[in-house]
Amino acid sequence: MADRGTGGTNPDSSEAHETAKKPRYSRFSQQELPAFKPILTPGWVITAFLAIGVVFIPIGLASLFASQKVVEILDRYDSDCIPATYGWNPVKYIQDANTNKTCTRSFVVPKQMKAPIYIYYQLTNFYQNHRRYVKSRNDKQLRSKSQVGTTDGCDPEAVTSGKQPIVPCGLIAWSLFNDTYKFSVDNRAIDVNKKDIAWKSDRDQKFGSDVYPRNFQSGDLIGGGKLNNSLPLNEQEDLIVWMRTAAFPTFRKLYGRIEVDLEANERITVVIENNYNTYNFGGQKSLVLSTTTWMGGRNGFLGAAYLTVGGLSLFLAISFILVYVVKPRPLGDPSYLSWNQSSADNNDGRRTPSVTSSI
Repeated sequence: MADRGTGGTNPDSSEAHETAKKPRYSRFSQQELPAFKPILTPGWVITAFLAIGVVFIPIGLASLFASQKVVEILDRYDSDCIPATYGWNPVKYIQDANTNKTCTRSFVVPKQMKAPIYIYYQLTNFYQNHRRYVKSRNDKQLRSKSQVGTTDGCDPEAVTSGKQPIVPCGLIAWSLFNDTYKFSVDNRAIDVNKKDIAWKSDRDQKFGSDVYPRNFQSGDLIGGGKLNNSLPLNEQEDLIVWMRTAAFPTFRKLYGRIEVDLEANERITVVIENNYNTYNFGGQKSLVLSTTTWMGGRNGFLGAAYLTVGGLSLFLAISFILVYVVKPRPLGDPSYLSWNQSSADNNDGRRTPSVTSSI
């Protein structure tokens, strides 16, 4: 036993203290697990680039070919549907309830359009992704009848002047798009199918079958379209489509489908009710008719991206093959290391000796 006067310590306790700080041994913490460390030989690199080129280029060509098969008609009508007498003040025209908002447009089908033909409305300079706009809704209220009085986050369209809850509340629903389109070909009316235009998951999970509109668009300032008070929210698909906010200021939303074929050179007449106010913020409105292929609507970017990546990979593979053939180099040759290369001549004309590898 150590003498108290000498201030000695017990070596066993010191060793135990050091052992207590030592981490528990495991092959993971000591990095002893089996590992795969690939060596990027010229053969592997060239093969990888060739594989990417061989796979991506056909996909890009197929995507471009499919995109070119899509027949699309786009007609901007916001400026042309303003009467000349209101050309100086379109906002006054669109806000005046007594003006005639009917506008007739016509265009020729460039190629045969096989059913189904999708009808979209396209808005430009409309920022649905604005933080305050996106948050101005209450998902609990939309889902359940028991939560219709919940209007948290819906300001400034949360309650009426009489403090009654607005259903659906919020700026998104309040600004519902309300232009309408009627189509005809050679004085023959064409029906527009508006069923199943919204996502099934939205209809079944986000909008309740027992929630009905209440006090909607009943204030002094009307933002957009009105809803049918006799239909539950999960059946009002125009609203459901509109409530799925867009990520970019230019976007398209599905309006409906035409279930009959349109032949080439047929003239389509569209009667538009120009109700939606995009003139206050310099927005644009367009009507879009489009067919689809296995990859969806027209999208040339996807095919171009695949072709670019595939072409670049193929170019790099060919370049590496030429370099490897013209100027081969043994794999792992230490003589190519920088410290094994002869240095350039010094200013006095002397050369420094090269350092050989000690490996």
